Amino acid sequence: MSENVSENRPWSREEFEEKLRAKEEFYHMRHPLHVKMHSGEMSKEQVQGWVANRFYYQTAIPVKDAAIMANCPERDVRKHWVQRILDHDGYEGDVGGIEAWLQLGESVGLTREELWSEEHVLPGVRFAVDAYINFARHRPWQEAASSSLTEMFAPKIHKHRLDNWPTLYPWIDEKGYSYFRKRLTEARRDVQHGLDITLDYYKTREEQERALDVLQFKLDVLWTMCDAMWMAYIEKRPPYTFEVEL
Repeated sequence: MSENVSENRPWSREEFEEKLRAKEEFYHMRHPLHVKMHSGEMSKEQVQGWVANRFYYQTAIPVKDAAIMANCPERDVRKHWVQRILDHDGYEGDVGGIEAWLQLGESVGLTREELWSEEHVLPGVRFAVDAYINFARHRPWQEAASSSLTEMFAPKIHKHRLDNWPTLYPWIDEKGYSYFRKRLTEARRDVQHGLDITLDYYKTREEQERALDVLQFKLDVLWTMCDAMWMAYIEKRPPYTFEVEL
């Protein structure tokens, strides 16, 4: 009986946070696509493919955050969470993350029209991103907030790009790196707010394990996006590529 009680006891806040942070093991920085990218082994066309598909995700972020706010009755939470929308859509004095990503697109040789048209967005990427938006719309706002905790792992990947891409990919215009610089500070701020919500909301062991599942779902979204891009740009097998006639 005592063993069963011990196994089901809630984790302390410190233990719970440690388990959430341990999910970094599954962050898409470890995906072969990112390993290849961060080793300087991707062609211009492959980098362009990643930028164009990732733009679809970037434009989805404020939509996701608006869904969280729409479901949240807590005024104090909304006052903080709305900053995420402003960070991406922009406001007076700040062009926002979407504009910064458009600048990245131009820096790698894409046009704004290409990015906004979504002509390069792969079906697998679209399905993954849309699943994330639908999750935010239909699940409790606290769960949707917890899914954003992949931001815990983002500063490392942004810093790596800023430190290494100018050497690895000298053809990328320097102005394209403003998004990564912005997110170094924004992500750290957002993480603390999302982490506080998560640590406060999930009280029982079952609920805490649910939080880990929610975070894993978001990690799955990011990994699946990379899988789709790997097949299309690295394996050279984009959707509807047929090798034999049936």
